[in-house]
Amino acid sequence: MHDAASDRREDPGIEARLEFLMSRAAHGADPASAQLIETHMSWVVVAGERVLKMKKAVRYPFLDFSTPQQRERNCREELRLNRRLAPQVYLGLLALQWHEGRFALLPEDRLPAPGVTIDWLVLMRRLPEQRMLDQVIAAGTLRPEDIDAVIALLALFYRDAARTGLAPDAYLARFRREQAINRALLLQPRFASLDAGAPLDRLDAAIEARAPLLRERVLGGHVVDGHGDLRPEHVCLNDPPVVIDCLEFSAELRQVDPFDELAYLGLECAVIGAPWVARRLIEGAAAALGGRPADELIQLYTANRAVLRARLAVAHLLDAQPRTPERWIPQGERYLAQARSALDALDRG
Repeated sequence: MHDAASDRREDPGIEARLEFLMSRAAHGADPASAQLIETHMSWVVVAGERVLKMKKAVRYPFLDFSTPQQRERNCREELRLNRRLAPQVYLGLLALQWHEGRFALLPEDRLPAPGVTIDWLVLMRRLPEQRMLDQVIAAGTLRPEDIDAVIALLALFYRDAARTGLAPDAYLARFRREQAINRALLLQPRFASLDAGAPLDRLDAAIEARAPLLRERVLGGHVVDGHGDLRPEHVCLNDPPVVIDCLEFSAELRQVDPFDELAYLGLECAVIGAPWVARRLIEGAAAALGGRPADELIQLYTANRAVLRARLAVAHLLDAQPRTPERWIPQGERYLAQARSALDALDRG
C-alpha cells in the first residue's frame, strides 16, 4: 500500500509545481503559449481559455498564506466573494495532488483521490485583455456608455451588499491609522524628493474637519461589504461587464462606502488618462442609488486614496530586490499630484 505521508515528504517544491502548472497536463493548452505572472501574493498561469491561480506561501502583517490550510481557506473566500460580480469567470477550485512522484490537478468533485492534496488553486475563465478598462483607456476607445454599464453593475452590487456592523469611530480610526502609516513611509529621507509633507498635513486636517461626515456615512447604513480593490485592471468591459479580483483576504478593508470605491476607480482612471470617468461614476451611481454624500467627502475620499496609492507605489522600493525600481518614484509623484488637486478642490469648497 502506498504511504500518503511519504507523498508529503516527497513534494518537490515550488519550482516543480510551477513547471507542472505551465505544462499541457495542467492546463490543456500549448505550453509555449502559456504565460506565468508573479504577484506579491500569487502565481498566475494564463493558458488557452483558462487561468490558474496559486497562492504563495507568504505571511505579511495583513495576511497569512503560510500553510496549505490557510491557502485553501483563502481560495474558497476568493471564489465566494468574486462570484458576486463575476459569477461566470470564477469556475471553481482545483486540488493540486502529488502521488507517486507525479502532480495532478483535480476538481473537487473528483476527491477523494489516491494522492495527497498539497495545495489549492482558483480556476478562472480567461477574459479578453483588450477589453479590460485600463487597456481600453490606453487605446483611447473608452465610451461613456461603457462606464454607464459598469455603473449599472456596481449599483446593483452595492444595493444588495451586506451592511457592516462597523462602529462609526472604528471607520474614522481606519483613516487615521492609514494616515499614520502613510507618514511613516512617505516622510522617510530616501523619499524626500516626493515633498509629501504638505499634502500629508493637509490630509490630516481634512480628515479631522470631516470626521462628522465620515461617522454619518456609517450611521446612515452606507458602509457595505464591497470590492476592496476597485481598479481599472479589474474591470472587464464585456457585455455585461464583470469585475474581478476583489480583496478577499481582509473583511475590514472591504468595509467601504460605495462612493469611496467609486472615487478610487475614478482616481485610477484619471492617472492613466481618463479624468472624465470620475464625475460620471459618481453622478451615475448617485442617480442609481438614490443619493450621494457631499462633494467635500468625495474629494476627501479621492485625496485619501491618492496618498495611499503613493505610499503603496514607493513601498515597492523597500523590497530587497524591487522589480522595475525606476517606476515607483514617478508613480508616487503622479498620485501625490492627484492628492494635491483633490485637496485644492476641497479647500475651494
